[in-house]
Amino acid sequence: MTTATAEQEKTGTKVSQLEQLKKFTKVVADTGVSIRQFKPQDATTNPSLVYAATQKENYSHFVEEVLADLPKSGLTGAARIEDIIDHLLVRFGTAMLEIVPGRVSTETDVRYSFDVEGSIRKARRLIELYKEKGIGRERVLIKIASTWEGLMAAEQLQKEGIKCNLTLLFSLPQAVRCAEAKVQLISPFVGRIYDWYKKENKRDYTGAEDPGVQSVTEIYGYYKKFGYPTEVMGASFRNVGQIQELAGCDALTISPDLMDELSKSYEPLERKLDPEKAKSADIERLEMDEKKFRYLFNDNAMATEKTSDGIRKFAADIVKLEKFVASKLG
Repeated sequence: MTTATAEQEKTGTKVSQLEQLKKFTKVVADTGVSIRQFKPQDATTNPSLVYAATQKENYSHFVEEVLADLPKSGLTGAARIEDIIDHLLVRFGTAMLEIVPGRVSTETDVRYSFDVEGSIRKARRLIELYKEKGIGRERVLIKIASTWEGLMAAEQLQKEGIKCNLTLLFSLPQAVRCAEAKVQLISPFVGRIYDWYKKENKRDYTGAEDPGVQSVTEIYGYYKKFGYPTEVMGASFRNVGQIQELAGCDALTISPDLMDELSKSYEPLERKLDPEKAKSADIERLEMDEKKFRYLFNDNAMATEKTSDGIRKFAADIVKLEKFVASKLG
């Protein structure tokens, strides 16, 4: 019996599944818009969400605010647009930090996914802009794609005290390298793994048989078995069933729609992932270097395809955002 279930039986009060989940998992808002009513602890965003938010009436003024604050930057052309977008990302981040008590994840330009120095430079710039807003680096996670180069950049940034969230992660080899690089947090994409297997095998998956759920469960078990402090944050959910199966994960980043669904359910929520159980599991350690990483990653068709697809889609949305900003500049 979970603590929340026992509390319900003892007091006769109803506790939503969202509140039950918060007892053993950090709930993170996956959005570029308001999530105040759900009281998440952290928030995260990406270029797709930021672009979508700029198209909404409630948040379009963020662009106007940034443009008004940067009339004399001295930059022109592509450099000016890049600078505006950096400020815009931080504007959304600071807005979310006014709502959540914890951290916000802000993504570097995914087009630097194979550029170590470019990723490092962009991460430092974002941290600098947050500092100008009075926000310390302890409240910011820099999101970087889980390529080998992205991991090299994250390893250096972590040494500088800049905490990283490794995104577009679809396999154990990527997760193992993240842990060895001592990154703060990883975001394995449950829903996109599910999508790939559903399409590939022409069948649906539910419960514990869901390949996305199985992937995160495997990574969580590996980290707890070998004592890695890197946080596991399941992401990209397609339904509440996936969230329920990963209850107990260090963190889960959830869309407003799914948080709303969880907030309206009062069924008991069982903790599925437990660090003590993982410590006693029979798991083999995976030794990792660049050659082995690249081979194992290439050998996993799903991980290879979904990482590449994710990079392309995020890059396309950055281009949309650039064109939108350019249109505002006339």
